[in-house]
Order: sequence, then C-alpha cells, then structure tokens
Amino acid sequence: MGALVVSLFALLLGRLGQVQVVQQSDYARAGAALGTRTVVQAAVRGRILDATGRPLVANTATLSVTIERRTLLAARDGGRALVDRVAAELGVASGPLWDRTFPCGSPGAPPIPRCFAGSAYQPIPVLDGVDPRRALTLLERPELNPGVGVLPTSRRSFPSPDGVNAAHLLGYVGPADAAEVAASGGAVTDTESVGRAGLEEQYDSVLRGIHGSTTVAVDPRGAVTRRVSGTSPVAGRDVVTHIAAPVQASAEQALAQAVATSRSTGFAADSGAAVVLDVRTGAVVAAASYPTYDPAVWTGGITQHALASLTDPAAGTPLVSRVTGGAMPPASTFKVVSVDAAAASGVDLGGTYDCAGSVLVGDRVFHNYESRSFGPLTLARNIEVSCDTIWYRFAYQSWLAQGGLSAASDAADPFVASADSFGLGHLTGIDVPGETAGRIPDRTWKRSTWEESKVTLCRRAQTGYPEVAASDPGRATYLKALAVESCTTGFQYRAGDAANFAIGQGDVLVTPLQLARVYAAVANGGTLWTPQVAAATQDQDGTDRIPIAPVRVGSVGLQPGVKAFLDTALQGVITQGTASGVFAGWPQAAYPLAGKTGSGEVFGKQATSWFASYGPVTDPRYAVVVMISQAGTGGSAAAPAARQIWQTLRAQPLS
Repeated sequence: MGALVVSLFALLLGRLGQVQVVQQSDYARAGAALGTRTVVQAAVRGRILDATGRPLVANTATLSVTIERRTLLAARDGGRALVDRVAAELGVASGPLWDRTFPCGSPGAPPIPRCFAGSAYQPIPVLDGVDPRRALTLLERPELNPGVGVLPTSRRSFPSPDGVNAAHLLGYVGPADAAEVAASGGAVTDTESVGRAGLEEQYDSVLRGIHGSTTVAVDPRGAVTRRVSGTSPVAGRDVVTHIAAPVQASAEQALAQAVATSRSTGFAADSGAAVVLDVRTGAVVAAASYPTYDPAVWTGGITQHALASLTDPAAGTPLVSRVTGGAMPPASTFKVVSVDAAAASGVDLGGTYDCAGSVLVGDRVFHNYESRSFGPLTLARNIEVSCDTIWYRFAYQSWLAQGGLSAASDAADPFVASADSFGLGHLTGIDVPGETAGRIPDRTWKRSTWEESKVTLCRRAQTGYPEVAASDPGRATYLKALAVESCTTGFQYRAGDAANFAIGQGDVLVTPLQLARVYAAVANGGTLWTPQVAAATQDQDGTDRIPIAPVRVGSVGLQPGVKAFLDTALQGVITQGTASGVFAGWPQAAYPLAGKTGSGEVFGKQATSWFASYGPVTDPRYAVVVMISQAGTGGSAAAPAARQIWQTLRAQPLS
C-alpha cells in the first residue's frame, strides 16, 4: 500500500511538472485565448471631393455617451438606475437608452435597430449626437456615473458646396451584412459600414481604409478587465472627382426648374436627367437626376417610412438615377447616328431631299411630326427643322437593299453598325453602379425577344387584355392587335422597324449618359471614352495623389465628311432651327454651340423632351444632354435647361 501511494504521488508530481513546465506555454496561449476578445475600431472613412478639392462627402465628429458593460453587469438592477440618471442628465427619455444596453439577440433584447448591434466587448454607445455641454456634466460627476464615458464618433456629412445635391453620384453607406463579411477575407467586419450606392460603393475599398483592433481580457461574466494589445486603424483615402460643383449645382437647378415649368403647362414631367461630359477625356463634369433625395437621410440609419418613400413608384422612385438607369427612346437626337449610317449607305450629305408630310414604308404610312410638310430640303436643313420622312425613306431603301424580310443577320445594316460603333446597346463602364445598357433593337434582339415571349403573345392574341380594357379600352385594343401580329411573325425585322430605328423611336432605348457619349464622340472626331466620375485618390492630407487615367474605348470611325456636316447642321439647329427660339441672343460667334432637339413618343404617355449638344464647336470641350420624361418637345423643356447649363459652363475657366 505504501508503494502504491508513493507511485501515485510520483505520477501526480510528474504530470504537474509536465503541465507547469513542459507544456506551460501551450496552456498559457490557450488560457489567453479563452480569456480575451478582439474589438474592432473602424478607420476614418475617406472623403469624396469635387474637382477643386472641396468636400462633397465628409465626416462630422459627434459625441456619443457610452456605458461600460461590466458596470451594468455589476449593478444589482442591471444598471437601470444608472441609465435613468444618465437620461435625466441628457434631457432625454430613458427607454431608448435602456434598450441600447441589450446586445441584439440577447435575452430580452428589443428588435433592431433599438438594440446594440456592436461588439459586446466594447463600451455601449447609448446615445449619439450629444450636446457637448450636457456630456461635460456627466464627466464632472464620475462618482454618480460610474462606467460612463464620452467618445467622439464619425458620421458622413454632406457640405453641399454651391448647393450641390448629387445624391445619385455620391451614394451612401450602411452596415455590412453577413455575406459581405464572409466574402471580404477579414477586410470587413460586422461592425463596419460599407458603400451601398454611387461612389461610396464603387470606391468602398479605397474610402474604407483598414480597421484597427484591440485585444482585451475579459472575466467569466464577459466584462473587460484590461487591454492586452492592439493595432491602430489606417484612415481611408479621399476620392477626388471630376465634378465641377458650380456646374453640378446649375444642372440640378436647371432640371428642377424645367420640371416645374413643364408641370405648370399641363405636362406630367415625372422624371429627368442632365449630364455634362468632357469630350476630350470622358470625365463626368456634372450628372443630375430628378427626382432626387437628401443623401443625409441615410446618416445614422434610415427609417422604414423614409425608405418606402425613396422606392415608391408614385413618388417617382427617387433612388433610381435617370442618368444611368433611365433608358428612353432618344427620338431625333439619334439622327447624328443615322447621318453616319446614311453616309455609309451612299446618301449624299450635300443633296436635297423632299420632306413630305407622310411616306409609304412597305404597306404602312409613316407621318412626319404633326404631319407637317417642308418640301425639298438640303440634308443640313432637314436636321435643323427635324424632318422625319426623309429618314424613313433612307432606312426603307437600306432595308430593301439588305434583302428586306429575308435578311438573316444585321451584318449589312449600316444603321445597326453605326449605333453599335457609338457604343449604344452596351454599358458605358462609368464608375458608379446601377447602369443599364439601353437597347438597340436589331434582328438578333427581335428574334430572341420573340422566342422568349411567343407563348404569352399567342395566348394574348386570343384572350386580349381584359384587365386593361376596364380602364383604357383604346390601349387594350392596341395591345391585342399587337399580340395578334406578333404571335406568328413577331420575329421578323420589318420595314417599319427600320424606319423607327432611323429616328430613334420604336424599341430604341438609350440613357442620357449614353447619348452624351455619342455627342462627345461626334465633337472630338470619333473617339469613344469611358465616362469617369473619379479623377484621383489621395491621402486625407492631400499627399500621395494617384491619378485615375482616362480610358479610351476605341474609335467610332465616322464616315468622311460626317463630322464637318454635323458641326454645320447642328449649329443651324441653334441659330435657325428647332432650338433657335431658346438660344436667341446666345453669343454663337464667340462660343458656338451645336445641338439637336428630340421629342420621344411613348404610347400612352406624353412625349419625352430631349436636347443633346456639344461646344464650343471651334474647340470642343463639353457635351451636354438633358432629358425630361413626359414634358413635350425638345425645344420646350430640355433645351431651356441645357442653355442654363451652358451659361454656367461658359463662365468656367477652360483648362
């Protein structure tokens, strides 16, 4: 028995020696891991600046009142009396502060966003945006407010130089979700905010910086006892844009005024856009969308009511950018593309052609706008007065030359080829998310669309549209007739499709940004640039500036003589054509502009007003496009807004 006892004690001593000496470091590391937690400190987010370095988005320092979690755990009442006392000192209700002391998902926690969604191992911010004088009162009485602290926090702010809004360009930030955290490889944590739209989303990794971390020791209750180690956060970099604040503000104001004027004369004017490009580089100098919203609505968390209003179709879905996401038929502004196509098909740009009130295309009669006849016109004069029937004839002749209904592909279609060379039907690649590609309705598109919809079309050819007939019998009749025609032969690219294509009608859809790039390419002689909002990134003290180089997509390859023809014809629109009334008194000799009006027809709606332009023609710098949905002719709504923008541009120093 004695030997057994001695053996057991020897075994125990040996094991103790192994644990305390041989494996001491392993157990120490394991113990430290069990007793420590890592708390993330978000980096200061970079700013978004205009072309001159003025902040469009900045950070505002606010004060947050915090309470240490261990103080709450140590109190008999869970800290309720302390919270009530803090609320009284701050002059606010204690209920919301008490709700914030509960980590989200813990027993008794209120729903998000009333609970605390941050780390359980950092001080709990019970109230943000505290008055500094009241915060100081709390700190002066530490014996009454144990564990209470005041920390500076950072929020996104919008300085609005020159009154700029630019909500759709700038975007907003929001809490990272689980999928983003998992996909980031540790670069993003669940306590950080990430870009959700616009430049905030596009350049999120640049703006966000690198978060820091602090490792703290915790007791069995989860309360922090000491700081073990840490790394400091690295601030995000600023993004410098090409946006000229005075021009951006002018575009926003001109757009809003044009909408108000159109509505006062009986038009719906439900949405619109204005965009200004530098034709030499593709830089986005201004981009305004209507309706817009206050970008600060996202700061501190958006309410459900506010979010519903931003996505409500009845309010015009203000979250949608009409610059990049609003595709509409461009109408006669598209004729700059058709001029190039007509020249490629052999049309004499110096010839004279009859602008009749109507023309027979196949077995259908196509009318001029308001069925007006101008008689024989030079092609340049045609552009000035915006005659359509000449273009119907050109398109019909081209369609016949390609084989009519028997043409199997778009390979020989100069109108499709010209549109494609200008980048229409494709994303421009602008550095903000949410862009739509528009639509070039060629033969390939028409067949694929028919294949996808023919079952529904044939059913509708039988049943009609009774749900539409109740409120709009005329539209229901039209839709049924269209379904009957499309059921069996909807894949055919008909003569009427070609005629509508040539004047930017029918199924042709472009965004204001795409059209601005078309006019920029005409202005610069055929170079197609990727539109870019951002010009450079830099540290927040202005050092280490890294330019973002312009991206040349390619060359349009304009037909010989097209550039000179359009320069002349489009100036005629300003001086003696459809925009001459709007631009009366403009110093055309000193600052020559070239432009084109357009009145896009949409079934069941009022016309879309377009005006596309570039200038000064002698030394092209800018392309300006304005679009206002349901606002009438191009000369009545969009052109006046464009003139207002050009007045601002003319006052800007040329670089």
